[in-house]
Amino acid sequence: MQDQSPIETKSSWRANLAAIGSEEGFFSELGHQHSALFVEGGKTLIVTFENLDHVFENADDRMPWGYGFVASRGWSMLGLMAHDWTWYRDEAVFDFFDSLRDSGFFKRYDRVVFYGASMGAYAAATFSAAAPGARAVLISPQSTLCRETASWETRYVKAWKRDFNSRYGYAPDYLSLANKAYLFYDPHAPLDAMHAALFRGENTEKFKCHFMGHRIASLWAQMGVLKPVIEGAIDGTLTRPEFYRLMRARWESPRFHREVLDQVVARDNPRLTARYCRAILARRRGPKFRQALNAAEAEIAKSRG
Repeated sequence: MQDQSPIETKSSWRANLAAIGSEEGFFSELGHQHSALFVEGGKTLIVTFENLDHVFENADDRMPWGYGFVASRGWSMLGLMAHDWTWYRDEAVFDFFDSLRDSGFFKRYDRVVFYGASMGAYAAATFSAAAPGARAVLISPQSTLCRETASWETRYVKAWKRDFNSRYGYAPDYLSLANKAYLFYDPHAPLDAMHAALFRGENTEKFKCHFMGHRIASLWAQMGVLKPVIEGAIDGTLTRPEFYRLMRARWESPRFHREVLDQVVARDNPRLTARYCRAILARRRGPKFRQALNAAEAEIAKSRG
């Protein structure tokens, strides 16, 4: 694969993606808000969904997450990128996946896996229907943002106006065509847990990621377990004992400690907060934990009169 040189602007960066696609597969602009980069590799195809601006601003190599990970394993990659928080609700994207399905594109591969987190997980679940029998790896997915079905969903206001009732709309229905789906979510994040509850198919195995919040994938990356978890799901070898063994690394993660603190403080139990903060501060320094401990101790003293 060609070396990546520094890219100064989005326009030149997208031109670079197009050049990579031309050399190694294809690059397609899907309407005004979406792009697709395909890189040919082996007989396993990983289909990923990301926000294009997030890739440009945050990825070290300014490539879709799967590019380096997938290429290092000799797999093929189809990376879908949204230019905004669109939830991929675009006729151009629908037509793209219909075309791939009808042309037999997915049948060229021994194994097809759709991967995404949050908005990307919604898309991975939905568009997996274009490759019946595929596998899906979903992290904190939404089921729909339809206001009638999910009126309790108070996030993502920008996407509420989009139509979630047309083609590729309600993710749990479309996921039913997958051979296997791994769904990861935090049961203590109420909205994520409500979405997860709507995925009821027998083909879906759910993994509870306690106190990890919504951005589970980035936390796993910090913990050093993102790739082994995803690779196990892709291979179909990920078991519950292995998954929870990998999750033990969370206790060494400062970000996980902060996620738990937010949950503990929300319970409005000063004694519990104080105990947790003391346990963390006994292991390391932490201004946020010291501040929370002081506030909890003040509340305890006040209750004693």
